[in-house]
Amino acid sequence: METATHIRLTATEMGILWSTYMEDTMSQCVLSYFLHTVEDPEIKPVIAYALEISQGHIAELKKLFTAEHFPIPHGFTDQDVNLHAQKLFADSFFLYYIKNMAKIGLGTYSLAYSAASRADIRTFYRESLYATEKLDQRVTQVLQTKGLYIRPPFIPAPEKIDFITDVKFLSGGFLGLIEKRALTAIEIAHLFMNAQTNSLGKTLLLGFNQVAQSPDIRHYLTIGIEIANKHLTIFSDLLHDEHLPVPLTWDGDVSASLDPPFSDKLILYHISILVAAGAANYGMAAAASPRNDVSADYVRLATEVASYAKAGAKLMIQYGWLEEPPQAVNREELTRT
Repeated sequence: METATHIRLTATEMGILWSTYMEDTMSQCVLSYFLHTVEDPEIKPVIAYALEISQGHIAELKKLFTAEHFPIPHGFTDQDVNLHAQKLFADSFFLYYIKNMAKIGLGTYSLAYSAASRADIRTFYRESLYATEKLDQRVTQVLQTKGLYIRPPFIPAPEKIDFITDVKFLSGGFLGLIEKRALTAIEIAHLFMNAQTNSLGKTLLLGFNQVAQSPDIRHYLTIGIEIANKHLTIFSDLLHDEHLPVPLTWDGDVSASLDPPFSDKLILYHISILVAAGAANYGMAAAASPRNDVSADYVRLATEVASYAKAGAKLMIQYGWLEEPPQAVNREELTRT
């Protein structure tokens, strides 16, 4: 019962805390393996700091769950990682991976902070934001120092302020009869980012596909590689049409190892996290893209991503790996008993 000195967790807080625990236990497994296999002395401290953040979150969340009499989720454990597996990814890929996960974390934690009500939960996510921002700074600095940082395209600065006076601004062309306008800077930013995340995701899928044990999981990952390739091509073509550069690929950063460092359960869950982040990116990009052919591409591809996510959830249920999040009480079911 809620008292004057104790405020219960809201449904929103339960949901975000549960999700954070699941994702950090997964990250702890992945980063521990990266730390065990990294060779570059400049990259190792970045991985160690990222791992420290996840471990700190797990410890804090366990205390919080215990105090709230909230069952600690199972999440991911030492059973889901083999630290002694052969090296699957190149050291440079670790940096790009952490950079992308830090970007996802910044968005997730800012949303969680604004959605939380209780002071201690807001403090937890505010500190999480600060730590993740620091991680992003560190990984960006190492990428730049090593000459690995990939900048988005450059375009000329506008010569003057102008206003749109023709609805043709929204046109993406129709059978070549209507001329397409040039991409805006914001459209370029989203296309470049989504091409980059698909390229990164494809590399991760390639590595996971080599080491996954279940034929069902390997088939699912193969479909993911095909989808990532397709989406990467669409975004790259839109940039190429404007004579703009596209992001590099990291396929060469996957070794020939067949030694599985992660359980199939972790692999499948990890892909679900990336798919969810990709769907959110497409939604924001569609809303920020006035040119109708670009926004239509995002809507169409988001539907494909949603279908892929659903297939992944079905696989997790089939194997008994999908842990149930906190749910509301089913009042109708209660009245039938």
